[in-house]
Parts: sequence; structure tokens; C-alpha cells
Amino acid sequence: MILLRGGPEVGLHRREERNVGSPVVDVAALRRRLARAEVLRVVGQVSEVVGLTITAQGVAASIGEVCDIYVPGRPRPVEAEVVGFRGGASLLMPLGELQGVHPGCRVVPRGRPLTVKVGPGILGRVLDGLGRPLDEGPPVEGVDYPVVNRAPNPLRRRRIDRVLATGVRAIDGLIPCGLGQRMGIFAGSGVGKSMLLGMVARYSSADVNVIALVGERGREVLEFIETDLGPQGLRRSVVVAATSDRPALVRLKGALVATSVAEYFRDEGKHVLLLMDSVTRLAMAQREVGLAVGEPPATKGYTPSVFALLPGLLERSGMGERGSITAFYTVLVEGDDLNEPIADAVRGILDGHIVLSRALAARNHYPAIDVLQSVSRLVPDITTPEHQRQAGLIREWLATYRDAEDLINIGAYVTGSNPRIDTAVRLYEPIMEFLRQHYTEFTPFEETMARLADLTSEGR
Repeated sequence: MILLRGGPEVGLHRREERNVGSPVVDVAALRRRLARAEVLRVVGQVSEVVGLTITAQGVAASIGEVCDIYVPGRPRPVEAEVVGFRGGASLLMPLGELQGVHPGCRVVPRGRPLTVKVGPGILGRVLDGLGRPLDEGPPVEGVDYPVVNRAPNPLRRRRIDRVLATGVRAIDGLIPCGLGQRMGIFAGSGVGKSMLLGMVARYSSADVNVIALVGERGREVLEFIETDLGPQGLRRSVVVAATSDRPALVRLKGALVATSVAEYFRDEGKHVLLLMDSVTRLAMAQREVGLAVGEPPATKGYTPSVFALLPGLLERSGMGERGSITAFYTVLVEGDDLNEPIADAVRGILDGHIVLSRALAARNHYPAIDVLQSVSRLVPDITTPEHQRQAGLIREWLATYRDAEDLINIGAYVTGSNPRIDTAVRLYEPIMEFLRQHYTEFTPFEETMARLADLTSEGR
């Protein structure tokens, strides 16, 4: 309930009109009184803190609502979000540091969930996981956008029918990505995920880049911006960084904030490229939140809410009624196991996947894309029959060479024994040279198609 303090004069002012028996409300006076009235809010208090979970009594707030916890001696309140309820009490998790919070601290609900400021001036900025400036620049000006949104109506999504050029030959030639498609990048640690993301961000034909660094090392944020992204890429990008030292809820919000920023530009009719590194660390953050509020652990300790979060988040990208969000999500596979729970769940949601090979990275082959394990599910819809034929021939020759590689390496294969193997051996090095690309090298889509045609013509 909301009470108004200010005495009986806050009532309706009435004035009598000549020849009219009923009173008339003076709306202007009423609005002035309401503007000066002091609102009494329902205030709760902290009763218990266990780990990262705050228990508050007397808080009338819903799931996802942000509350302010007032700590004596601190200039600003601690922000926290309602994540559950237990025994009539509200369970909150902090969006900042818990230092100083003690039983009895006042808890005041804001009456709304978390939002992020978005506008044209957000381009070129680096934000934290809550959408606040991290680059020491001025506050972001714009409109408030909700952090949690629903995916577009599936019947109102436009079909994906054209290629988004990434400037990376291995992707454009053999694993083409459509405008509005969602792709996963699956790799172990240290195989070149960030480098590949930087190449795509710099050279793609998208209007706007939105880059989410979720759970990354603090050292890697500036390194990614200056080295992998570069000044050219940053000018048309928005970077949201929630490093590994931030609370689990902030890391989780970082992914949601980045997706909301991408949705804003899509609603403006832009073609947006959303790059998120990584979904695995996002799932780990949600696991921390779930375990803290009492969820039972399931597969490999991941709670059920993790597998509910993934489709809800990943389905928000894609084609809209006007613009589009083409998304690349990295998945950090444990022990290079492509069938671990998060990788398996993400692969089933997305429209294709790119697998990075540690063996290729060990040979100094970058980007270390294993094209035989990678697939784009929209190839028939976005490429010509000739492009499909050429990409299929390259795949066949690579697969043939891989099957006979052991015999070739030990000298047991005799040239002329099998024409298909002969062609694969002859074209193996040109194909690998086509797939190998320095991270500063940009290849236009037309040039990629020309080189692909030259390679396949050599195999005839």
C-alpha cells in the first residue's frame, strides 16, 4: 500500500460552477499536491546473510525486482535482486559488494526490475555488467530498456535468406553464416576463441557490434579491446564486461544487458552482431545463484534453472520484424569434450556450430577451425548451388586426407593407388593455406568465393 504524507489538504480541491450542482475536480491543483507529497514505502530489514544470499523480512517485492540495502556509513546503498522466497522471507543476491551488510539493515524495494540506458551515444562505450560506464566516460544518455525480455514471436520473425560476410575465409567459404543466424563457437581454453571473435567483430558487414565478456579475466578485457577488436572495431561496438571477480548475479546480468542493447539496435532497424564470450561462464554464474537459493544440483552440478535460462536467452537473438541480431556464442568445453552438458544443450538450440581444434592450434594454424566438425544449418537457404558444391568438394578432400593421413605420414601409401586420395594429397596444402588467415588479414566475400572456385577447379 502507498500512503501519502502531507495532511488533509492533499484531498481533492473543488470549485463550484454557476448553475451546476455537482463539484468539479481541480486536476492541476491535485497534480501539484501529488508532486509534493512524500511517498511512504514498505521497508524491510536484513535478518540473515549466508554466503551470497541475503534473507530479508517484511519486503513486498517480486522475483527480479531490485532492492536497495542501506548500510550505515556507506554513501550509496547496496543493490540486490530478489531471487526467491523461503518461509515468508525474501531471498536476495547482491549486485555489488556485501561489505558492511548486517542484520537490521533497511531493505527498500525500487518497485521495478533492472533496466539499462540505451541510445545512439552508447556506441564506442565499455559498460559493466549492470550497464554502467566502465570507461570513465560520461553517463549513458537514452531510454530505459528492460534487461529481461521475451523472444520475438516466432511467426513474426523474417526468414534468413542471405549471408552475413565475416571476412574470415574458413567461415564465409565453408561454414557460411546467415544474417540473423545464431552460431556457437566450441573450444577448449587457449585455442583462439577471443582472436576469432575479434576478427569477426572487425571485419563483418554488420551495422553494430555488441560484445559481452562474461566471466573473463580482468587482464583480457583491455587486451581484447585494444588488440583483438582495435579502434576500428570499437567505434561501431558496445562492450559489456563482467569479469570473473564480480558477483555471480552481475556476471549473469552482463549477458542479459548485452542482449538488451542488441535488441534496442535491432528494434531501430539495424543489423546487429552479438558476440558473447562465454555461455559456459554464464551457466556457471546461474549455477551459483541456483545453488545459493536451494536448487538441487543436476547434471555435473548444474541446476535446472541453468537449462531453463539458456533457451530463454539464446532465442532472444535472431531475426526481428525490422532489424536482425546475428549472434556468435562461445562455449568453453571442459577437457575438449564436445558432449559435456552445456555444449550439448547449446548445440541443440543454435543454428550451427564452429569447432576449434587444439591440434590445429598446436600446428600454428589460426583460426583453428575444424571445418569437418563444424556445420551451418542454413547453408541451403543462404548460398547458391555452386557455392554448396564447391564447399562440399573441399570437405570431401579434407575427409579423404584425414582418413588416409596415417598411411601417408609413414610412407605406406603408394601414389596412384586411389585417385581420390591422390587428389586430396595434392590439394591438402593449398586448402590449408586457404583456411589459414592472420588475425589482421581481411578477405572480402567476393575474393573468398573466387579463391574457393580456383581451389575446386584444380581438383578436376
